Formats: sequence, structure tokens, C-alpha cells
Amino acid sequence: MKGTIADVHCPSCGAPARYDIIHQDYRCGYCGSRVLVREAQAEKQGFRRIQQQKIRSSSSAFPLMRANCSGCGAALVFREGEALSDCAFCGRALARQEYVQSEELPEMIIPFRITREEAAARLLSWCRGNALRPEARHLKDIADRIEGFYLPYELIRGPVSSTVSRMDSGRTYRCEGYVDNIFVNASAQIDNMLLDGMEPFELSDLRPFDFGWSAGQRIKIRDTDASELTNRTDREVSADYAPVVGKTLESKAVEIRTNASSVLRMPVLLPVYYIRSGETVAAVNGQTGKCSIRAEKPSHRVFLPWWLKAILATVLITGAAFGAFCLFGMALPDALLITGMLGLVIAIITLCAYSDTVRNRFLEEADHRIFTSSGGPFRREGTALVQDPEEIRKEVVPPVFFEKLDGEMKPVRLVFSSFRRRLQTALLAVTALFLPVIIALFLNGFDFGRLELGGSAVWFCIMVPVVPIYVLKFAVIERYERPWIYVLPEDAPEGSAAARKGKRYRKGFTFDKDLFFTVLKAVFIPPVSLAVWFGIACFCIMCYLTAFGFD
Repeated sequence: MKGTIADVHCPSCGAPARYDIIHQDYRCGYCGSRVLVREAQAEKQGFRRIQQQKIRSSSSAFPLMRANCSGCGAALVFREGEALSDCAFCGRALARQEYVQSEELPEMIIPFRITREEAAARLLSWCRGNALRPEARHLKDIADRIEGFYLPYELIRGPVSSTVSRMDSGRTYRCEGYVDNIFVNASAQIDNMLLDGMEPFELSDLRPFDFGWSAGQRIKIRDTDASELTNRTDREVSADYAPVVGKTLESKAVEIRTNASSVLRMPVLLPVYYIRSGETVAAVNGQTGKCSIRAEKPSHRVFLPWWLKAILATVLITGAAFGAFCLFGMALPDALLITGMLGLVIAIITLCAYSDTVRNRFLEEADHRIFTSSGGPFRREGTALVQDPEEIRKEVVPPVFFEKLDGEMKPVRLVFSSFRRRLQTALLAVTALFLPVIIALFLNGFDFGRLELGGSAVWFCIMVPVVPIYVLKFAVIERYERPWIYVLPEDAPEGSAAARKGKRYRKGFTFDKDLFFTVLKAVFIPPVSLAVWFGIACFCIMCYLTAFGFD
């Protein structure tokens, strides 16, 4: 069940409106009316003004204090009379300052569902299940020191635009998407990936903020500026899109640059239990009980430069060929000689094939892995916590790719690899390699007994290195520069086969005058025409000799 506070409502009938990615506006599911993005933003701005007035009028009844950490600068809010001796985020001393200003506080909140003792128990349960990890050994001794906070977030909802590309490709693609109720951490001191690990939250508990909810818990004030929060939003959406985009582009190494300037933003407090001791950092979702633990040591990812890929491909192919030669009984000196000659040819092929990917460079990325607990959210039955067996997952609305076709941006589906495309490539490669043989069979009436393959020896010498270059370059590497494009119908029913698959786009024939005159010059104007006709004559002779032999 989704919270209704964050919904966009239809101005005609008041029903919730759903964002339509293809048409770039909200559509009412009840009466079909349209709600423009700017109208949805105006609606939420009105709600926020009313809620801020309510907070200011009620703040006088709750004497709250503010403390600032002298080390990391974290600002926290706590009830008057609470003793704060150190900062939970960096361990340094806190210094009290003025009373909290009500405009610093959010307008919505999700209350705590589990207690501090229950959060510690959840953390210890993870430690028992991961006893061999160093993080578990360290956490089990300090789990009882975990502390609860209301952390500042922004609830994000609305349309986003992204440009995406593979890291080994120069072409970029445009995506339009919609983020549906995601939370972006507004705290500067806490690892954003750690907090992402304990999500999602259940929006059914989302309600307007009131100071009464802060009783017994400290509140951390937002301490990121607007530009950093915008960057975090963009990174968060990009991270959410990465699996979907990576599946489409057939690579995990994708670059996603997101613009979320048109989304609706509402500040909210979320319940989190947090603990840190040196490099050991953990968080527990104060609503669902999900644990998130950051690895103490960073993991590394390495991206290879283009020339190293070519060398590795050459080594693998020649190594496999050498093994095959030895397996079939070839003498070792002969196997080494043939493998060396083959390796030289393969090296030329792979270096030519990867030469257009010179933008690829050696790159190493390091980040901390995040471990999470399994199972669904915890709910209270009487005084006991009971865990749902089914895990709740963060909902991500898949983005839609757009391409400029015939001068107009249209929603599309991109296909880079498919059985049909692989089959087409294989047929073209075989046809190119055996073209004289195929023509010869037509000439001799498909009399295989009269075929003389020696007549096409020159052709084979040329095409044996050319065909692998074609396959590797155009069918393996450059297919990511030339996807098959399927246009999605804008008015097809959502979820239908037509809406999912679309119709393949084929560019209409255009007469290329320059190419036409270039061909005419090559055929009829010497000296180039002499070489062209000599090549045609040689090819015809090869076809005849292959068809009828040398007799």
C-alpha cells in the first residue's frame, strides 16, 4: 500500500494520477484527465506551505535543543535535558547551541516501529549468520551500543531524464523515466550506500510531522547543501537504473548521467539505528528491521584498455589452437610454427577490431561492499516482533529509451544481440567466405563432384583474415554502436505485447548522389576503372575454375 500524502491528485475528480513516461505528464486513472508536471509541483508546494505553518505553531509546546559536533559538524536535535556526551557519527564531543529553528525540520515522518534492544538483536542475528566475516566479529561486541536517530531525507517523486552509454562505446542514448517515492539521504556524515542497503521503507506509515514523534529519539538535521543533495538524487536514480540499463546495453560497465530537476521534493524524517566503531559501520532500519553493514575493506573493479583486450583475445585464441593441434597428434615443432603464424594473423585481426575503442583506458574503481540481512519486514504482534517471509523490494519504474527518428523523438526498444541478428551475421560471414563456391554451384548445376576449391584459393587467402575481422568488429564490438530499433506505439494498452515489443524501424531508401557518382567514376574512368574491371575479371575466372576445374 502506498502513502497518499505523496500522491499527485487529479484536479478534476481528486483521484491519484499516475505518471505516463511516454507522454511526459500525469494521467488520472479514474477520469483520464491530464496533469502537467508544473501543476503537480504547484500542488505539493501548497501542501508544504500549510504543513510548515502547522509545525511553527506547534513547536512552542516541545522544548527541543540543538547540538553541533565539534569534529564532523553533524547537527542533532534532542529533547531538553538529554545528556549528549559524544557524536555517534564520528565519536567526538558535542557542543550545545541555540534552540532548534522549526523551519529546519521536515514536514513528514515515518515513526520507529522497533525498539533499540530489538535493533541490537537483529544486528546480532546477522552476526551469527555471518560469523566468518570480520565485520560480524567486531559488531557482536558493540551491538548493544547502537543508537536511534531520525535521519533527514528527501522524498523524491517525478520525471527524470538520463543519458546512458557503455564505457567501451562512444554512443550515448537518451532515457526518460519516473522515480516513484524514493528517499535520498540528506546527511553529510553517513555513507549513502550504507543507508541504501537497509531500504526500502514502507510508505503506509508515512504521516505529517509533529514534534510529538521526536520523544525519546534524537533528530539529525539536514547538513547537505542544495547542490550536493541534487547530485545525490542524480546518483541515486542512476544507481537504481543501472541494472535495467545494463541489461539493455548488455554490460554492467555503464555510465548513467541523470537530471532530476523536475521531480517533486518533500523533506522527511526516517527512523534509523546507527553504530560506528573505527571502520566498522552498520545501520538498522527502524521501521522494518533490515540490517545494512559496510565492508571494512574496499573492493576493486578493473576496466581493461583496448590494446590489452586485443592481446588477451590473441593469447586465448592461439592457446586454444595450439591445444587443438597437440590434441590431434601434430608434432610439437610443427604445432609451434603454425600457432606462431596463426597468432600473428590473429593479433592483426584483434588489434584492427579493437582499434576504434581507443577511448577505453585502464581504470580502477574502489568501493565498500554492503552486506544486508535477508527476509521481509518485522511487524509487531502484541509485544513480539514477527518477520514476514517475503522481502519487500525497492520499486524501480524501468526507463524508456528515446531516439530521434525522421526528425522526431520517439519511444523505442533497443536490441543489440538476438538470435535473428546472430544468424544474419553468420550467414553474411559464410556467404562472403564462400561466395565464389556458391556462384560456381549455380554455374555447374549444383554438381558438387566437379567443384574445384583450388580455383578459389586466392579468394580464400584474402577472405580468411577479412571475415574474422568483420565478425569481431561489426558483430561483436560495433553492434553496440548500431542497435536494432523498435518503435513503441504511444497509444497501445500498457503491458500489451505491442507496447512491450514495438515495430522495427527501418530507414527509408535515400539516393546518395555522391556515392553514385563515385561508383560511376570507379567503373568507367581510368586508371581506377582498369583495376576495378581487372578485379571483376579475376573474380569471374575464379568462379569458372571453381565450377568446372582446370581441365
